[in-house]
Amino acid sequence: MNRYPRTSNNITNRYDGKQVFFTTRYPIIPTSNSDIYITAGSEDFLDSLALKFYKDSTLWWIIAQANNIKGTMKPKIGQQLRIPKNIDLIIARFNRANS
Repeated sequence: MNRYPRTSNNITNRYDGKQVFFTTRYPIIPTSNSDIYITAGSEDFLDSLALKFYKDSTLWWIIAQANNIKGTMKPKIGQQLRIPKNIDLIIARFNRANS
């Protein structure tokens, strides 16, 4: 069983007929007065924070992108994290960049 669903919208055929995946493009997320700031604890992971604040763990990438976190789902303990609140605009920008 694959952890990530395969969708046809991010697959294309290369010049030699092989199927390849597109690179996912993430939008720049500017700061906003509605953003929430928290301090990461030992139990915090990006997906659990996304579930807590957005009711959707798959939106972990918003928190990662807003805080320039790469290569890990675990923020540093004590790190201040910005949690963007206007996710509808962020998701719309993501969809436009990847359509």
